[in-house]
Amino acid sequence: MILALASLGHVVCGITDCMMAYTKDGRFDFSDIKDNEKMKKIFSSMPLKQIELAMIVGVAALFLSGFGYVAVSRRIAESSEIAGKIMLVSAMFFLVLISAHHVLCGAAEWFYVRLGRTEEALAVITEFFKKTAAVAIAYVGLLVFTMLLLMMIVTGNTDLPWWACVFNTIPAFLILAPTKIPAKGNIANAFMFLGLAFLM
Repeated sequence: MILALASLGHVVCGITDCMMAYTKDGRFDFSDIKDNEKMKKIFSSMPLKQIELAMIVGVAALFLSGFGYVAVSRRIAESSEIAGKIMLVSAMFFLVLISAHHVLCGAAEWFYVRLGRTEEALAVITEFFKKTAAVAIAYVGLLVFTMLLLMMIVTGNTDLPWWACVFNTIPAFLILAPTKIPAKGNIANAFMFLGLAFLM
């Protein structure tokens, strides 16, 4: 049940990512930040309430998914206390910083729209992005968590069958990476927890 809720949390977070990336006038990509005319068009019809809702709901969804990370870490700790503790710490590192990253990205969009989508507004959010980009180190925590989970299962150091290694963010993300599907990371994480929900 907890892992299924964690999967749902990542699905909801993925939806909020789309709420911040898609508008009636197109899809925002970080490469667009170099072209204010393109930015102005994409965000011309973006309601501020949509960005606000995406930030709040996204963080709540990540909090919900956190219970899944704790549950998986505790399960691995039954086989290796050290691996379980490392996974727990890396998961918390990921969740805290990725929540901040989610809010900071939303805040940048909010201020860009609120300040009138001008060249000056773009300059402000560009500086903001650069000065807060360090929070993207959050993905190191996710990488450690998923790599350890993969290794523990593949080497037979858990009570899970070796083929359970397919239920992992890494292979799922590698499959999704070449596609144009949005919120790839959240989909991959949701897949991992949903698969593990049937096995644990």
